[in-house]
Amino acid sequence: MSERQRQIYQNDGDRYEALIAREDYQGNITRALEEIISPDNLDVFDLGAGTGRLAVMLAPRAKSVRAFDLSEEMLRVCRSRFEASGLSNWQVDVADHRQSPVEDHSADLVVSGWSVSYLAVWNNEHQTNELDVWLVEMQRVVRQGGWVVLFESLGTGNESPIRLEHVESTYQWLGKNGFQNKWIRTDYKFNSMDEAEELSRFFFGDDLGDKVRQNKWVILPECTGVWWKKVE
Repeated sequence: MSERQRQIYQNDGDRYEALIAREDYQGNITRALEEIISPDNLDVFDLGAGTGRLAVMLAPRAKSVRAFDLSEEMLRVCRSRFEASGLSNWQVDVADHRQSPVEDHSADLVVSGWSVSYLAVWNNEHQTNELDVWLVEMQRVVRQGGWVVLFESLGTGNESPIRLEHVESTYQWLGKNGFQNKWIRTDYKFNSMDEAEELSRFFFGDDLGDKVRQNKWVILPECTGVWWKKVE
C-alpha cells in the first residue's frame, strides 16, 4: 500500500466511501459468503471494517455486528452509516486485528475485507509471524464451529485474477494454513466516466486513472479472492 493510501485511510473517509459505494455492483460478495455460511442470526466481527463495506451489509441479517479498524476516520463514516440504517445491533471500536477487545469465543463469524494482508505488508521483516499471531487470536475469539472469511485483492482493472506481488506472502500463508479459496468479480459501476476516472485516480493512482480514461470505463473490472476456514 502506498503512503497516499495510508493517508486516505487516516484522513479522507468520505471520499473513500464514495469509491467503495460503487464496488461490487453485482452483489457477488454476498453470494460468495452465503456459499460458505449464512450470516443470519450470527454474532459477526468485521476486522479492518473501514467505512463499513461488509459490516453494514451484514447487520440487517446478523444477530450482532462489531466493526473494528485502526482508523478512527474510517470508523467515523462507518458509525454514521450504521446510525442512518436505523439498526441498533452494532458496535464500532478502534482495534488491532491481533488484539481484539472481546471475550473468548464470542463470534460465530469473522469477516475481513482487503485488510489482513496489511499485517504482512506493514511488517515486512516478519510478515508470517504477524499472520500467525492473528490466527491464534481468531482461534481465541471464534466459537467452535465458527468461520473466518477473508476477501483480498486479485487486481483492480483486470478481468481475470492476478496475484499481486505485495500480497504474495499472504496468499502463500493462507494456503499453508488450511484456508480454502475461490475468486469472484467485484466490479465497480460509476455514474459517469468522469467519476470513474476521478475516484480511481484518487485511490489507486495515475496508472489506473489513465487506464480508466483510455478504456472509457464506467464499469471498472476487479477480481477478488475469497479465503475461508472453519474453526474447530
